Amino acid sequence: MPIYEYSCKKCAKKFELLRRFSDTAEVTCPKCGAVEVERKVSAFSCGTGGGYGGGYSGGSSCAPRASS
Repeated sequence: MPIYEYSCKKCAKKFELLRRFSDTAEVTCPKCGAVEVERKVSAFSCGTGGGYGGGYSGGSSCAPRASS
């Protein structure tokens, strides 16, 4: 499930929500309760827990290292 970033058009509160792609429920501001919120473009991030790309577990890239 992706984390979406939102900004309230009424009170300018910025917040994040963990939502399914298929979730169609209305988003409300946790501060003022307004439904006038805007989903923002957010940066993609991934962890470096290892196991990806044949055992690569270092650095900050999502892609495996190129083999020499």
